Amino acid sequence: MEKKKIIAGGGLVLNDAGELLMIFRRGKWDLPKGKLDEGETIEQCAVREVEEETGVTGIVRGELISIGYHEYFDTYLKEEVIKETHWYAMKVSGKQVLVPQTEEDITAIGWVKGVDLEKCLLNSYANVVEVVRKAGG
Repeated sequence: MEKKKIIAGGGLVLNDAGELLMIFRRGKWDLPKGKLDEGETIEQCAVREVEEETGVTGIVRGELISIGYHEYFDTYLKEEVIKETHWYAMKVSGKQVLVPQTEEDITAIGWVKGVDLEKCLLNSYANVVEVVRKAGG
């Protein structure tokens, strides 16, 4: 039986200091992303999900960095699925108030770079590490 494919959008968000926005969810550092809603474009989805999961505003969406795939067990659908995530470069300016979307199990958010970014990537997912490296992080 073919696995259901879920389309998602997410962002690699940089601030004025060149720091990357990362979220902490279910024991791992991750990037903000989420499922495509009916009637929206993948670009709209990526920006909306970043805003919802982190509280950042004034996002300027850049180019598509990559499209990644990973399999997992979806507890809502109660089946194994393939998630196709479209990752976009994004920038924000000014003072941002970070608000973790707790209903999505996000318990922390941080702006990281350098050594701190490397520490986060040691406790992250292979597909997240891959897209951060592809983006130059």
